[in-house]
Amino acid sequence: IYADPAKRLELYFRPKDPYCHPVCANRFPTSTMLLRVRRRTKRKQQLDAEEQMQPEVQFEMEILGIVTTVYKFQGMSDFQYLAMHSGPDGKQTSMYDKVLMLKPEKEEFFNRDLPLYIPPPIFSRLDTPVDYFYRPDIQHREGYNNPQVSGENLIGLSRARRPHNAIFVNFDDEEIPTKPLDAAVQNWKKVCTNPVDKKVEEELRKLFEVRPVWSRNAVKANISVHPDKLKVLLPYLAYYMLTGPWRSLWVRFGYDPRKHPEAKIYQVLDFRIRCGMKYGYAATDMPVKAKRSTYNYSLPITVKKQGSHTVSVHDLKQGLGSAGTSGAKKPPSSRYKLKESIYIFREGALPPYRQMFYQLCDLNVESLQKIIHRNDGTESECTERDGWCLAKTSDDLRDSMSLMIKQIIRSTRPALFSNTTSSENGKEQLAYESGEDEDDEEEEEEDFKPSDGSENEMETEILDYV
Repeated sequence: IYADPAKRLELYFRPKDPYCHPVCANRFPTSTMLLRVRRRTKRKQQLDAEEQMQPEVQFEMEILGIVTTVYKFQGMSDFQYLAMHSGPDGKQTSMYDKVLMLKPEKEEFFNRDLPLYIPPPIFSRLDTPVDYFYRPDIQHREGYNNPQVSGENLIGLSRARRPHNAIFVNFDDEEIPTKPLDAAVQNWKKVCTNPVDKKVEEELRKLFEVRPVWSRNAVKANISVHPDKLKVLLPYLAYYMLTGPWRSLWVRFGYDPRKHPEAKIYQVLDFRIRCGMKYGYAATDMPVKAKRSTYNYSLPITVKKQGSHTVSVHDLKQGLGSAGTSGAKKPPSSRYKLKESIYIFREGALPPYRQMFYQLCDLNVESLQKIIHRNDGTESECTERDGWCLAKTSDDLRDSMSLMIKQIIRSTRPALFSNTTSSENGKEQLAYESGEDEDDEEEEEEDFKPSDGSENEMETEILDYV
């Protein structure tokens, strides 16, 4: 904890209880000294029974060192959830010996009938009291009507989500849209107020003329546009595929990839870097670090981060399309551009993230393209799983790409592998040692990170528009 300034020190009142919730201490800098004080008491011999002698007391002090950091417990203790069960007579009985497995158990241990016990993972997100700042009801103007919100997806929102009016299409839908919704047109016209935005619109139109299907990351790597403006621009020029081989991609209005066999090069490949000792690295030592992980969910253990600056509609109208500020480090033409590695796979380079959505035409490796084009000219049916490709084409591509990534790590970073040993079945197992320069490389991989959404690009994009 001391080595990481972002962590808080935890104190468990019952260290042996896995359901004990800790109290957390905050880190503070200080300039103090650590003293050792000894109190020595020397009793004098009493000669007369009536005379009381005061003992002689001496103090010895020694400076052991200088303290530069202290931890102070300023928060309140969290709720404590005990593994207890209330019987019919109201008597509480402990369940620790029934729910905790302290040693290897036989099958009977898991087949016992026990009361339901599901402790919550966390009780409160904050451990310090905060002011709620109660406000009176908002007085709206005459004629105001509350927005229509469905009760199925209402999760305590104070207002309805601002729709971006994207059109979603499933693989089973018979028809595809040929033009955007009127609301999407009005939204873009409202935001498109300067020449820079009109130029971005023309650039995106040309991209869809050259290639009718694009991923959002691929668009951001070819056009410098503010991500909040791109949310409004994409529904104006394309529709979004939810399922099938073109899921999570934007398709030009009027183009149906299910009717064109040549559209197979635009299909999506969900590729995830494999982990395990048989691949050369364990789950905790993968060569590409995760954006985020449920295993690192540590609220309120970590220090609260600064919130990102939100962009208002006024900011968008002031030309943030790609101009930016004069004091920006990057030139206006590439301020919001992502690197090509965010959507292109090349031989000899690691993907920037553990999970990537590649279009087949962006796999710039000759051997992979041979797998994709094995059935050129003989495509007979477009299926939801494989599209226009042969069955299990995606599995073959993933196997080849995983082998390439393993060879990249072994050839370009031999220092990260140590003690190469052979197991009993003859397969090599490699121990991967994480290097300090890994974080620097990941920071350079993606220059602009517009949101802190899900690692799954498809999930993030749907949440933006639904």
